[in-house]
Amino acid sequence: MLQVTPIRIQFSTTCQLLDVTRESLRHTIRKDPSFPRPLKMGTSKQSPVFFDYQEIIEWHNSKKASAEMEA
Repeated sequence: MLQVTPIRIQFSTTCQLLDVTRESLRHTIRKDPSFPRPLKMGTSKQSPVFFDYQEIIEWHNSKKASAEMEA
């Protein structure tokens, strides 16, 4: 059976994947230039924000690798 990997994930789903609060994710977006940029779908303030799933996974793996090298 074909396993479907999401292309984009919602802000709240990204929080769940990383096990962080919304404010913590906002802080990471502001302070970590290596963190994937959010994709806004629309021009209004209320437009939904998504992240590229693969970019989030790659960012996490790079952070994990950095931590392992420092240990």
